[in-house]
Amino acid sequence: MVSNFVTISIVGLLAGFIFSVPVAGPISILITSNALKGKFWYSLKAAIGASFADFFYVFISMLGLTHFYELYEPAIPYILMVGAVFVFIIGYRITKTQLKAENLNDDTILKSKYHNRGGFRTGLFLNFLNPTLFFGWLSSTFITFSLVASLGFNMGGLEDSFQQSINAVDQSLVQKPSMFSPTVIDSIPPPQQSTALDQPPSRQNTTKTRWYHYTLSALYAFFVSIGSISWFYLFVSFLVKNRHRINIKMLTNIIRTLGYILIGISFYLLGRGIDLLT
Repeated sequence: MVSNFVTISIVGLLAGFIFSVPVAGPISILITSNALKGKFWYSLKAAIGASFADFFYVFISMLGLTHFYELYEPAIPYILMVGAVFVFIIGYRITKTQLKAENLNDDTILKSKYHNRGGFRTGLFLNFLNPTLFFGWLSSTFITFSLVASLGFNMGGLEDSFQQSINAVDQSLVQKPSMFSPTVIDSIPPPQQSTALDQPPSRQNTTKTRWYHYTLSALYAFFVSIGSISWFYLFVSFLVKNRHRINIKMLTNIIRTLGYILIGISFYLLGRGIDLLT
């Protein structure tokens, strides 16, 4: 049992670190743009806030929770539209960035509570208002578990439980091309018909197995969050330390470009939300 916990922890840590590396999503752009301004603590707090939302979505994707998702599903279009507005506001503010050479060389901004406040709250809401993370983590977790299982590591039966959670998700939603990319659809296997041999022998064993898998799922989600924070800590440290090497005008343009990308993402989220309502 101990070895299962160790394996799950290491796999979660590596998955969180690796899947956080691409600088493409809203939270990555937020962190990158602020790190280039020298706002180390703001960026790190944003990463920690985002990790709380990651924990929630990873844990939910691990368990499936059909009944929860049935309640959550109708709200997805509205969450997407609210998230679109939130992302647009952040992107618009970033496009108004105007760096000054004297401020770039002033490291007091790293310790300023005024400049570094609100990071945790912004990171939390930015990720929480992006319900497509549920399907992103569903896909990435399936890939991770498939790889780990193929290498012969014991996941404590969590890979089988995760397969059942995938089958529990409403397949009609997975088949909507307007909401999911082809890579996500292709990575999720079709539901399998359960047989009598698949059923646990007793209610007592079922309860023990369920809580054991809940514990493993929570542990995996926790270390995914830790892995994500670890990556962003290294990433933010690198950007803050080396931002002085970039020309001030170029640095300003880079940050503004990231802001325009965020605005583009906001229109994408808005379009997806409207599309789901029609």
